[in-house]
Amino acid sequence: MAAEVDTMEQQNNNGPWEGPDPRAWDDATATAKLFECSRIKALADERDAVQKKTFTKWVNSHLARVSCRIGDLYADLRDGYVLTRLLEVLSGEQLPKPTRGRMRIHSLENVDKALQFLKEQRVHLENVGSHDIVDGNHRLTLGLIWTIILRFQIQVIKIKTEDNRETRSAKDALLLWCQMKTAGYPEVNIQNFTTSWRDGLAFNALIHKHRPDLIDFHKLTKSNATYNLQQAFNTAEQQLGLSKLLDPEDVNMEDPDEKSIITYVVSFYHYFSKMKALAVEGKRIGK
Repeated sequence: MAAEVDTMEQQNNNGPWEGPDPRAWDDATATAKLFECSRIKALADERDAVQKKTFTKWVNSHLARVSCRIGDLYADLRDGYVLTRLLEVLSGEQLPKPTRGRMRIHSLENVDKALQFLKEQRVHLENVGSHDIVDGNHRLTLGLIWTIILRFQIQVIKIKTEDNRETRSAKDALLLWCQMKTAGYPEVNIQNFTTSWRDGLAFNALIHKHRPDLIDFHKLTKSNATYNLQQAFNTAEQQLGLSKLLDPEDVNMEDPDEKSIITYVVSFYHYFSKMKALAVEGKRIGK
């Protein structure tokens, strides 16, 4: 009994029991949040880097028609000259002549003319002003180019469903076109413009559907993604003349960038649609 009393007194002298220091939990939570924020920023930076590379190559693929090219997307659009040329190539219209001069006010005036032309084309430019482009704002420059791609490359697409009951347009139409063209190809199931393209089979199936002489599709394996992607991209560039907008590592990753893949896939759509139209026209003339 005396031993029990001594034990109780010792517990009382030690004071009430306390759990872990709540500050330790706060520190752990803060560290976790900091790690998550750093991870999100790293992924965003990676996505921006892929978009910059893809959009730069896309811009150059069109500027080549007027013997022009850019090296840095953020820097080379700032004076408004290249932006004006790009919009002229894409639209087939002539924009107001850029103002001569190298001062900031001249650049602002030139970019403003380009943005005004887009507004006349009913393009919604959210939170993008001429000063953003002249200042080389990364995110808003990428946003502007994506808006231009949407307007001149994607919005024009219209596809009827197989039962002819519905007509889809823009991004939904492009997805439907991809699904229709690759139907029946083993291991190809296109549900999006991200992970569905990661193993490279979808790109190869699109090429094989239109040019079976270029791809031996049945020799490809889903597990050899890098080879599949490299073969599709090289074939498209060398045999079809399509600019290689992506590299295998841009696609064979955990979360591929949707806008970059759409930008590349839409070039396949326009190429094969033109090929089909020329074939139809050839048959009509032949009759």
